[in-house]
Amino acid sequence: MDKMIAIIPARSGSKGLPGKNVKDLNGKPMIAYTIEAALKTKKFDEVYVSTDSRVYADIALEYGAKVPFLRNNRLASDKASTWEVVKEVLNWYKQNQGKEYCKVCLLQPTSPLRDEKDIIKALELMEKKKARTVISVCPNDHPLHIVNTITSDLSLNNFMSNEVESKRRQELDQVYRINGAIYIRYVNDVLQNEPIYSSKSYAYIMSKLNSVDIDDYVDFLLADVLLQYKEDRYSD
Repeated sequence: MDKMIAIIPARSGSKGLPGKNVKDLNGKPMIAYTIEAALKTKKFDEVYVSTDSRVYADIALEYGAKVPFLRNNRLASDKASTWEVVKEVLNWYKQNQGKEYCKVCLLQPTSPLRDEKDIIKALELMEKKKARTVISVCPNDHPLHIVNTITSDLSLNNFMSNEVESKRRQELDQVYRINGAIYIRYVNDVLQNEPIYSSKSYAYIMSKLNSVDIDDYVDFLLADVLLQYKEDRYSD
């Protein structure tokens, strides 16, 4: 069986919402939801949290993740590439514990409504499609046809074509966006800097309900409300 590692990146220096990765969300640190979802799948040989903070590490350990080392300071800034962080983890496990993995699943803690069912279905899609990469997406709120830039004089000239204007919203093609919740890749592809998007990349479509990506306080409030809604719905 292919060995898999789940990596949850959680640096401490968020600017949009300070401390968001461990901020109390409906009774638990936000990162706990992602750790628990990964563990519930029972699909991973290791669930690792990459953080530069000892406080974050202690919280991750409390909820069952592994944190055998802290992230290099060079990779703790908001300019650091997430995939460079993933490489650091993969190389550390190989060099320090002799562990090598076939696949890596990147799970951002800012997607707390993504659950174990989503992760399992994404893994199943990877097997079914014989994919090199699976990335989660969700329906975009607005068709691209009604989105455009605006010039400094605020003119709406040619903002939308007459053809689009004459159609009802339901008649426009559904478009999707990357929601940041799940990325599954082959380890060799990550280490060799292979392109993420290719003919062997596939989309796992998630519901909007599970796709909140927390970047600021408004996102955080929305996630809190939706978590309470899900708890109430499934407790009936």
